[in-house]
Amino acid sequence: MPRVLVVDDDPMVGATIEVLLQRQGFDVTLADGGETGLAALEAQAFEVMLVDIFMPHMRGFESIRIFHERAPATPLIAMSGYAFASSASPSPDFLRMALELGATRCLRKPFTPEALLTAIRECLGGESAQPKDKKEAP
Repeated sequence: MPRVLVVDDDPMVGATIEVLLQRQGFDVTLADGGETGLAALEAQAFEVMLVDIFMPHMRGFESIRIFHERAPATPLIAMSGYAFASSASPSPDFLRMALELGATRCLRKPFTPEALLTAIRECLGGESAQPKDKKEAP
């Protein structure tokens, strides 16, 4: 059962992701911020980390950089609901910046359950993130 660390300061986002992943057979550790996420990372190994880019007490991309430094071999999926760059907007592309700091994949909030599972499946290399019903099919 793959272990996933979910670090998000929004309790509703964290709980929703936790329930979705547990229903798919993942062992989920939920952390409500960067400090508790780092403590969880020190306590055990994870196959994937989901980390919100912008959280209190950790400025901007500091969380992505620190999580990647502490567990460089663990795929990290950066999440953000902030504005993103587009051809019509000069705003910074936060997800591109997260990739440059070590994120493996990025998800823009709000994202669908399918997008989340696809990102995790890609990070795990395929089979272990398949939904339960697809695993059991012949």
